[in-house]
Amino acid sequence: MTKKIIDFDQLILDGRNYLIKNLHYREQTTYNYQGNWRQITRYMRGRNISVYSVNTEREILFDRFKNRPMNSLSHYEKSFYNSVKMFTEFVLTGDITISPRMVRNIYVFKGAIGKFISEFILHKKELRTSHHTLRSYNRYLFQFNNYCIEKKLVKINQVDLDLIISYIRDISRRKGYPVGMVLSVIRTFVKYLGEQKIIPDNFHDKIPKHKRIDQPKLPSTYTKKEINKLLQSIERFSAIGKRNYAVILMAARLGLRASDIACLKFENLIWDTSAIKLNQVKTGRELILPLLPDIGNAIIDYIKYGRPESEEPYIFLTQKPPYSRFESSNVVTHIVQRAFLKAGLATKERRFGAHALRHTLGFRMLEESTVLPVISEVLGHKSTESTRYYLRIDLQSMKQCMLDVSPVPKEFYTQKGGLFYA
Repeated sequence: MTKKIIDFDQLILDGRNYLIKNLHYREQTTYNYQGNWRQITRYMRGRNISVYSVNTEREILFDRFKNRPMNSLSHYEKSFYNSVKMFTEFVLTGDITISPRMVRNIYVFKGAIGKFISEFILHKKELRTSHHTLRSYNRYLFQFNNYCIEKKLVKINQVDLDLIISYIRDISRRKGYPVGMVLSVIRTFVKYLGEQKIIPDNFHDKIPKHKRIDQPKLPSTYTKKEINKLLQSIERFSAIGKRNYAVILMAARLGLRASDIACLKFENLIWDTSAIKLNQVKTGRELILPLLPDIGNAIIDYIKYGRPESEEPYIFLTQKPPYSRFESSNVVTHIVQRAFLKAGLATKERRFGAHALRHTLGFRMLEESTVLPVISEVLGHKSTESTRYYLRIDLQSMKQCMLDVSPVPKEFYTQKGGLFYA
Protein backbone atom coordinates (compact mmCIF):
# COMPACT_ATOMS: atom_id res chain seq x y z
CA MET A 1 0.00 0.00 0.00
CA THR A 2 2.88 2.39 0.72
CA LYS A 3 4.18 2.13 -2.82
CA LYS A 4 0.71 2.83 -4.18
CA ILE A 5 0.43 5.97 -2.07
CA ILE A 6 3.83 7.18 -3.32
CA ASP A 7 2.69 6.65 -6.92
CA PHE A 8 -0.59 8.34 -6.05
CA ASP A 9 1.23 11.38 -4.69
CA GLN A 10 3.12 11.63 -7.97
CA LEU A 11 -0.18 11.37 -9.82
CA ILE A 12 -1.53 14.30 -7.79
CA LEU A 13 1.56 16.34 -8.65
CA ASP A 14 1.21 15.45 -12.34
CA GLY A 15 -2.46 16.45 -12.26
CA ARG A 16 -1.62 19.80 -10.65
CA ASN A 17 1.07 20.46 -13.27
CA TYR A 18 -1.44 19.58 -16.00
CA LEU A 19 -3.86 22.22 -14.67
CA ILE A 20 -1.11 24.86 -14.69
CA LYS A 21 0.59 24.09 -18.00
CA ASN A 22 -2.27 22.79 -20.14
CA LEU A 23 -5.31 24.57 -18.73
CA HIS A 24 -3.59 27.75 -17.48
CA TYR A 25 -4.87 27.56 -13.91
CA ARG A 26 -3.36 29.88 -11.33
CA GLU A 27 -1.09 28.09 -8.85
CA GLN A 28 -3.23 29.15 -5.89
CA THR A 29 -6.30 27.60 -7.50
CA THR A 30 -4.52 24.28 -8.10
CA TYR A 31 -3.75 23.96 -4.37
CA ASN A 32 -7.48 23.62 -3.75
CA TYR A 33 -7.71 20.69 -6.18
CA GLN A 34 -4.54 19.18 -4.73
CA GLY A 35 -6.06 19.28 -1.25
CA ASN A 36 -9.25 17.62 -2.47
CA TRP A 37 -7.25 14.93 -4.26
CA ARG A 38 -5.30 14.18 -1.08
CA GLN A 39 -8.62 13.45 0.62
CA ILE A 40 -9.02 10.66 -1.92
CA THR A 41 -5.68 9.24 -0.76
CA ARG A 42 -6.80 9.24 2.85
CA TYR A 43 -10.10 7.58 1.89
CA MET A 44 -8.27 4.82 0.00
CA ARG A 45 -5.75 4.26 2.80
CA GLY A 46 -8.50 4.02 5.38
CA ARG A 47 -10.30 1.32 3.41
CA ASN A 48 -7.19 -0.48 2.16
CA ILE A 49 -7.96 0.32 -1.49
CA SER A 50 -4.80 -0.01 -3.56
CA VAL A 51 -6.06 0.78 -7.09
CA TYR A 52 -8.15 3.83 -8.03
CA SER A 53 -11.09 3.17 -10.38
CA VAL A 54 -14.50 4.51 -11.36
CA ASN A 55 -16.01 2.36 -8.61
CA THR A 56 -13.72 4.10 -6.11
CA GLU A 57 -15.03 7.44 -7.34
CA ARG A 58 -18.62 6.31 -6.87
CA GLU A 59 -17.91 5.03 -3.35
CA ILE A 60 -16.22 8.29 -2.33
CA LEU A 61 -19.03 10.49 -3.67
CA PHE A 62 -21.76 8.33 -2.20
CA ASP A 63 -19.96 8.19 1.15
CA ARG A 64 -19.67 11.98 1.17
CA PHE A 65 -23.04 13.05 -0.28
CA LYS A 66 -25.34 9.99 -0.22
CA ASN A 67 -28.16 10.85 -2.66
CA ARG A 68 -28.41 14.55 -1.90
CA PRO A 69 -29.61 16.70 -4.83
CA MET A 70 -27.06 19.02 -6.42
CA ASN A 71 -28.86 22.21 -5.43
CA SER A 72 -28.40 21.27 -1.75
CA LEU A 73 -24.59 21.14 -1.97
CA SER A 74 -22.51 24.04 -0.67
CA HIS A 75 -19.87 25.76 -2.77
CA TYR A 76 -17.15 23.74 -1.02
CA GLU A 77 -19.00 20.46 -1.58
CA LYS A 78 -19.47 21.18 -5.27
CA SER A 79 -15.76 21.95 -5.53
CA PHE A 80 -14.90 18.60 -3.94
CA TYR A 81 -17.35 16.75 -6.18
CA ASN A 82 -15.88 18.26 -9.35
CA SER A 83 -12.33 17.66 -8.11
CA VAL A 84 -13.04 13.93 -7.81
CA LYS A 85 -14.57 13.83 -11.30
CA MET A 86 -11.59 15.66 -12.79
CA PHE A 87 -9.14 13.36 -11.05
CA THR A 88 -10.92 10.23 -12.29
CA GLU A 89 -10.65 11.45 -15.87
CA PHE A 90 -6.96 12.25 -15.41
CA VAL A 91 -6.26 8.77 -13.98
CA LEU A 92 -8.09 7.03 -16.83
CA THR A 93 -7.08 9.18 -19.81
CA GLY A 94 -4.23 11.48 -18.80
CA ASP A 95 -6.41 14.48 -19.78
CA ILE A 96 -8.84 16.78 -17.99
CA THR A 97 -11.74 18.04 -20.10
CA ILE A 98 -14.36 18.32 -17.37
CA SER A 99 -15.25 21.91 -16.58
CA PRO A 100 -14.55 22.93 -12.96
CA ARG A 101 -18.04 24.42 -12.93
CA MET A 102 -19.70 21.26 -14.21
CA VAL A 103 -21.87 19.74 -11.48
CA ARG A 104 -23.76 16.60 -12.36
CA ASN A 105 -26.08 14.39 -10.39
CA ILE A 106 -24.47 11.63 -8.35
CA TYR A 107 -25.58 8.21 -9.57
CA VAL A 108 -24.89 5.19 -7.39
CA PHE A 109 -26.18 1.88 -8.76
CA LYS A 110 -27.14 -0.65 -6.11
CA GLY A 111 -27.63 -4.39 -6.03
CA ALA A 112 -26.67 -7.06 -8.55
CA ILE A 113 -28.47 -5.26 -11.39
CA GLY A 114 -26.72 -2.02 -10.44
CA LYS A 115 -23.38 -3.83 -10.61
CA PHE A 116 -24.00 -4.78 -14.24
CA ILE A 117 -25.14 -1.22 -15.04
CA SER A 118 -21.89 0.15 -13.58
CA GLU A 119 -19.87 -2.28 -15.69
CA PHE A 120 -21.86 -1.31 -18.80
CA ILE A 121 -21.23 2.42 -18.27
CA LEU A 122 -17.54 1.78 -17.61
CA HIS A 123 -17.39 -0.24 -20.84
CA LYS A 124 -18.97 2.63 -22.77
CA LYS A 125 -16.58 5.11 -21.16
CA GLU A 126 -13.61 3.00 -22.24
CA LEU A 127 -14.99 3.13 -25.80
CA ARG A 128 -14.75 6.96 -25.58
CA THR A 129 -18.51 7.44 -25.66
CA SER A 130 -19.43 11.14 -25.55
CA HIS A 131 -20.12 12.80 -22.17
CA HIS A 132 -23.64 13.68 -23.35
CA THR A 133 -24.48 10.04 -24.13
CA LEU A 134 -22.92 8.82 -20.89
CA ARG A 135 -25.09 11.27 -18.94
CA SER A 136 -28.17 9.77 -20.62
CA TYR A 137 -27.05 6.25 -19.73
CA ASN A 138 -26.46 7.26 -16.11
CA ARG A 139 -29.71 9.13 -15.72
CA TYR A 140 -32.13 6.65 -17.29
CA LEU A 141 -30.47 3.46 -16.03
CA PHE A 142 -30.32 4.95 -12.52
CA GLN A 143 -34.10 5.36 -12.61
CA PHE A 144 -34.52 1.87 -14.08
CA ASN A 145 -32.28 0.43 -11.36
CA ASN A 146 -34.39 2.09 -8.66
CA TYR A 147 -37.53 0.65 -10.26
CA CYS A 148 -36.02 -2.85 -10.11
CA ILE A 149 -35.16 -2.33 -6.44
CA GLU A 150 -38.72 -1.21 -5.70
CA LYS A 151 -39.98 -4.41 -7.35
CA LYS A 152 -37.53 -6.37 -5.15
CA LEU A 153 -35.65 -7.78 -8.14
CA VAL A 154 -32.17 -8.92 -7.15
CA LYS A 155 -30.98 -11.02 -10.11
CA ILE A 156 -30.16 -9.86 -13.63
CA ASN A 157 -32.14 -12.73 -15.21
CA GLN A 158 -35.26 -11.25 -13.62
CA VAL A 159 -35.06 -8.39 -16.13
CA ASP A 160 -37.47 -9.74 -18.71
CA LEU A 161 -39.77 -8.27 -21.35
CA ASP A 162 -42.75 -8.04 -18.96
CA LEU A 163 -40.66 -5.98 -16.52
CA ILE A 164 -39.45 -3.59 -19.21
CA ILE A 165 -42.95 -3.10 -20.64
CA SER A 166 -44.31 -2.54 -17.13
CA TYR A 167 -41.59 0.05 -16.49
CA ILE A 168 -42.27 1.85 -19.78
CA ARG A 169 -45.99 1.85 -19.04
CA ASP A 170 -45.22 3.43 -15.66
CA ILE A 171 -43.00 6.25 -16.98
CA SER A 172 -45.22 6.96 -19.99
CA ARG A 173 -47.77 8.43 -17.59
CA ARG A 174 -45.32 11.18 -16.72
CA LYS A 175 -45.86 14.26 -18.81
CA GLY A 176 -43.07 15.04 -21.24
CA TYR A 177 -40.98 11.98 -20.33
CA PRO A 178 -38.77 10.81 -23.24
CA VAL A 179 -40.10 7.27 -23.58
CA GLY A 180 -38.26 6.71 -26.85
CA MET A 181 -34.94 7.72 -25.31
CA VAL A 182 -35.47 5.49 -22.26
CA LEU A 183 -36.28 2.49 -24.46
CA SER A 184 -33.20 3.13 -26.57
CA VAL A 185 -30.95 3.25 -23.48
CA ILE A 186 -32.44 0.07 -22.01
CA ARG A 187 -32.14 -1.71 -25.35
CA THR A 188 -28.46 -0.75 -25.59
CA PHE A 189 -27.85 -1.99 -22.04
CA VAL A 190 -29.65 -5.28 -22.70
CA LYS A 191 -27.69 -5.73 -25.94
CA TYR A 192 -24.47 -5.34 -23.93
CA LEU A 193 -25.65 -8.03 -21.50
CA GLY A 194 -26.28 -10.34 -24.45
CA GLU A 195 -22.83 -9.67 -25.89
CA GLN A 196 -21.34 -10.60 -22.51
CA LYS A 197 -23.36 -13.87 -22.51
CA ILE A 198 -25.10 -12.80 -19.31
CA ILE A 199 -28.55 -13.13 -20.92
CA PRO A 200 -29.68 -14.48 -24.33
CA ASP A 201 -27.99 -12.36 -27.00
CA ASN A 202 -31.18 -11.84 -29.03
CA PHE A 203 -33.26 -10.51 -26.16
CA HIS A 204 -32.75 -6.85 -27.10
CA ASP A 205 -34.53 -7.45 -30.43
CA LYS A 206 -37.73 -8.24 -28.54
CA ILE A 207 -37.85 -4.85 -26.84
CA PRO A 208 -40.43 -2.74 -28.72
CA LYS A 209 -39.43 0.47 -30.42
CA HIS A 210 -41.24 3.71 -29.70
CA LYS A 211 -42.35 5.71 -32.70
CA ARG A 212 -43.59 9.19 -32.02
CA ILE A 213 -45.28 11.08 -34.83
CA ASP A 214 -45.54 14.81 -34.38
CA GLN A 215 -47.36 17.22 -36.60
CA PRO A 216 -44.75 19.49 -38.17
CA LYS A 217 -44.75 22.96 -36.67
CA LEU A 218 -43.86 26.07 -38.52
CA PRO A 219 -40.30 27.12 -37.68
CA SER A 220 -39.76 30.20 -35.53
CA THR A 221 -38.65 33.13 -37.65
CA TYR A 222 -37.97 36.82 -37.09
CA THR A 223 -38.23 39.88 -39.28
CA LYS A 224 -35.26 41.74 -40.68
CA LYS A 225 -36.03 44.59 -38.31
CA GLU A 226 -35.99 42.23 -35.30
CA ILE A 227 -32.65 40.70 -36.32
CA ASN A 228 -31.12 44.17 -36.70
CA LYS A 229 -32.44 45.12 -33.26
CA LEU A 230 -30.90 41.95 -31.83
CA LEU A 231 -27.47 42.69 -33.30
CA GLN A 232 -27.53 46.36 -32.32
CA SER A 233 -28.40 45.49 -28.71
CA ILE A 234 -25.18 43.51 -28.18
CA GLU A 235 -22.59 45.32 -26.08
CA ARG A 236 -19.30 45.16 -28.03
CA PHE A 237 -16.81 46.93 -25.74
CA SER A 238 -16.01 44.05 -23.38
CA ALA A 239 -14.19 40.85 -24.32
CA ILE A 240 -17.28 38.71 -23.81
CA GLY A 241 -19.38 41.18 -25.81
CA LYS A 242 -16.99 40.99 -28.77
CA ARG A 243 -17.14 37.20 -28.65
CA ASN A 244 -20.92 37.03 -28.40
CA TYR A 245 -21.38 39.51 -31.23
CA ALA A 246 -19.22 37.40 -33.57
CA VAL A 247 -21.03 34.23 -32.53
CA ILE A 248 -24.52 35.64 -33.11
CA LEU A 249 -23.48 37.32 -36.36
CA MET A 250 -22.34 33.96 -37.77
CA ALA A 251 -25.67 32.37 -36.90
CA ALA A 252 -27.72 35.25 -38.31
CA ARG A 253 -25.73 36.03 -41.49
CA LEU A 254 -24.58 32.53 -42.46
CA GLY A 255 -27.12 30.28 -40.78
CA LEU A 256 -24.41 28.13 -39.21
CA ARG A 257 -25.54 25.53 -36.70
CA ALA A 258 -24.59 26.10 -33.06
CA SER A 259 -22.41 22.97 -33.15
CA ASP A 260 -20.41 24.29 -36.12
CA ILE A 261 -19.89 27.68 -34.48
CA ALA A 262 -18.75 26.05 -31.22
CA CYS A 263 -16.23 23.87 -33.11
CA LEU A 264 -14.96 26.54 -35.51
CA LYS A 265 -11.15 26.54 -35.78
CA PHE A 266 -8.62 28.99 -37.15
CA GLU A 267 -7.90 26.57 -40.00
CA ASN A 268 -11.53 26.95 -41.15
CA LEU A 269 -10.99 30.63 -42.01
CA ILE A 270 -9.54 31.05 -45.50
CA TRP A 271 -8.60 34.73 -45.44
CA ASP A 272 -6.98 34.72 -48.91
CA THR A 273 -10.26 33.86 -50.61
CA SER A 274 -12.60 35.32 -47.94
CA ALA A 275 -14.21 31.95 -47.26
CA ILE A 276 -15.16 29.68 -44.38
CA LYS A 277 -14.50 26.01 -45.06
CA LEU A 278 -15.52 23.33 -42.58
CA ASN A 279 -16.90 19.83 -42.18
CA GLN A 280 -20.30 20.06 -40.53
CA VAL A 281 -20.55 18.43 -37.12
CA LYS A 282 -24.04 17.06 -37.75
CA THR A 283 -23.58 15.60 -41.22
CA GLY A 284 -19.82 15.45 -41.73
CA ARG A 285 -20.30 17.04 -45.16
CA GLU A 286 -18.01 19.84 -46.30
CA LEU A 287 -19.48 23.33 -46.30
CA ILE A 288 -17.95 26.42 -47.91
CA LEU A 289 -19.46 29.84 -47.18
CA PRO A 290 -18.33 33.40 -47.87
CA LEU A 291 -16.47 35.15 -45.06
CA LEU A 292 -18.60 38.30 -45.16
CA PRO A 293 -16.85 41.58 -44.29
CA ASP A 294 -18.87 42.26 -41.12
CA ILE A 295 -18.25 38.71 -39.88
CA GLY A 296 -14.55 38.91 -40.68
CA ASN A 297 -14.25 42.24 -38.85
CA ALA A 298 -16.12 40.88 -35.82
CA ILE A 299 -13.83 37.85 -35.61
CA ILE A 300 -10.70 39.98 -35.93
CA ASP A 301 -11.98 42.36 -33.26
CA TYR A 302 -12.54 39.42 -30.89
CA ILE A 303 -9.21 37.74 -31.62
CA LYS A 304 -7.18 40.94 -31.18
CA TYR A 305 -8.98 42.55 -28.27
CA GLY A 306 -11.17 39.92 -26.57
CA ARG A 307 -9.86 36.39 -26.92
CA PRO A 308 -7.77 35.10 -23.98
CA GLU A 309 -4.23 34.00 -24.72
CA SER A 310 -4.41 30.32 -25.51
CA GLU A 311 -2.90 27.65 -27.75
CA GLU A 312 -6.37 26.26 -28.41
CA PRO A 313 -7.09 25.79 -32.15
CA TYR A 314 -10.73 26.81 -31.58
CA ILE A 315 -11.68 30.42 -32.20
CA PHE A 316 -14.31 30.92 -29.52
CA LEU A 317 -13.26 30.26 -25.92
CA THR A 318 -14.76 30.53 -22.47
CA GLN A 319 -14.01 33.79 -20.66
CA LYS A 320 -13.03 32.19 -17.36
CA PRO A 321 -9.99 30.01 -16.70
CA PRO A 322 -9.22 27.45 -17.82
CA TYR A 323 -9.69 29.17 -21.19
CA SER A 324 -11.01 26.33 -23.30
CA ARG A 325 -13.32 25.61 -26.20
CA PHE A 326 -17.07 25.64 -25.66
CA GLU A 327 -18.13 22.50 -23.83
CA SER A 328 -21.01 21.93 -26.28
CA SER A 329 -23.28 23.66 -28.77
CA ASN A 330 -25.53 24.58 -25.82
CA VAL A 331 -23.11 27.39 -24.98
CA VAL A 332 -23.83 29.03 -28.36
CA THR A 333 -27.56 28.50 -27.87
CA HIS A 334 -27.49 30.17 -24.46
CA ILE A 335 -25.49 33.12 -25.83
CA VAL A 336 -28.16 33.71 -28.47
CA GLN A 337 -31.05 33.23 -26.05
CA ARG A 338 -29.67 35.72 -23.54
CA ALA A 339 -29.17 38.25 -26.34
CA PHE A 340 -32.79 37.84 -27.47
CA LEU A 341 -34.08 38.46 -23.96
CA LYS A 342 -31.78 41.42 -23.40
CA ALA A 343 -32.92 42.97 -26.69
CA GLY A 344 -36.53 42.80 -25.48
CA LEU A 345 -37.79 40.92 -28.54
CA ALA A 346 -41.14 39.16 -28.37
CA THR A 347 -40.34 35.47 -28.03
CA LYS A 348 -43.66 34.12 -26.78
CA GLU A 349 -44.54 30.90 -28.63
CA ARG A 350 -41.37 31.32 -30.69
CA ARG A 351 -38.02 29.64 -30.23
CA PHE A 352 -35.18 32.08 -29.80
CA GLY A 353 -31.94 30.15 -30.02
CA ALA A 354 -29.31 29.82 -32.72
CA HIS A 355 -31.55 27.52 -34.74
CA ALA A 356 -34.21 30.22 -34.96
CA LEU A 357 -31.64 32.48 -36.64
CA ARG A 358 -30.84 29.67 -39.07
CA HIS A 359 -34.52 29.22 -39.92
CA THR A 360 -34.93 32.96 -40.31
CA LEU A 361 -32.11 33.14 -42.86
CA GLY A 362 -33.62 30.27 -44.86
CA PHE A 363 -37.05 31.93 -44.97
CA ARG A 364 -35.55 35.30 -45.84
CA MET A 365 -33.81 33.76 -48.83
CA LEU A 366 -37.05 32.02 -49.81
CA GLU A 367 -38.95 35.32 -49.64
CA GLU A 368 -36.35 36.89 -51.91
CA SER A 369 -37.05 34.19 -54.51
CA THR A 370 -33.73 32.43 -53.98
CA VAL A 371 -33.92 29.03 -55.66
CA LEU A 372 -33.94 25.95 -53.42
CA PRO A 373 -30.56 24.55 -54.58
CA VAL A 374 -28.87 27.78 -53.46
CA ILE A 375 -30.64 27.72 -50.07
CA SER A 376 -29.66 24.07 -49.69
CA GLU A 377 -26.02 24.95 -50.38
CA VAL A 378 -25.98 27.79 -47.85
CA LEU A 379 -27.67 25.73 -45.12
CA GLY A 380 -25.45 22.75 -45.82
CA HIS A 381 -28.28 20.37 -46.72
CA LYS A 382 -27.61 17.26 -48.75
CA SER A 383 -30.51 17.85 -51.13
CA THR A 384 -33.35 20.23 -51.87
CA GLU A 385 -35.71 17.63 -50.37
CA SER A 386 -34.07 18.21 -46.99
CA THR A 387 -34.44 21.97 -47.44
CA ARG A 388 -38.11 21.72 -48.41
CA TYR A 389 -38.87 19.73 -45.28
CA TYR A 390 -36.66 21.99 -43.15
CA LEU A 391 -38.59 25.08 -44.29
CA ARG A 392 -41.90 23.16 -44.24
CA ILE A 393 -42.40 23.62 -47.97
CA ASP A 394 -45.02 20.97 -48.79
CA LEU A 395 -45.54 21.12 -52.55
CA GLN A 396 -48.09 18.29 -52.55
CA SER A 397 -50.29 20.09 -50.03
CA MET A 398 -49.89 23.34 -51.95
CA LYS A 399 -51.11 21.59 -55.09
CA GLN A 400 -54.26 20.56 -53.24
CA CYS A 401 -54.99 24.23 -52.62
CA MET A 402 -54.86 25.11 -56.31
CA LEU A 403 -58.19 26.00 -57.94
CA ASP A 404 -59.20 24.37 -61.20
CA VAL A 405 -59.40 26.84 -64.08
CA SER A 406 -62.14 26.21 -66.63
CA PRO A 407 -60.84 25.74 -70.18
CA VAL A 408 -61.37 28.65 -72.58
CA PRO A 409 -63.54 27.74 -75.61
CA LYS A 410 -61.76 27.98 -78.97
CA GLU A 411 -64.56 30.29 -80.24
CA PHE A 412 -63.47 32.94 -77.72
CA TYR A 413 -60.32 33.73 -79.67
CA THR A 414 -62.08 33.84 -83.06
CA GLN A 415 -65.14 35.85 -82.17
CA LYS A 416 -65.64 39.23 -83.87
CA GLY A 417 -62.72 38.70 -86.18
CA GLY A 418 -60.34 37.22 -83.60
CA LEU A 419 -57.16 38.71 -82.20
CA PHE A 420 -59.14 40.00 -79.23
CA TYR A 421 -61.49 42.06 -81.33
CA ALA A 422 -58.78 43.51 -83.53
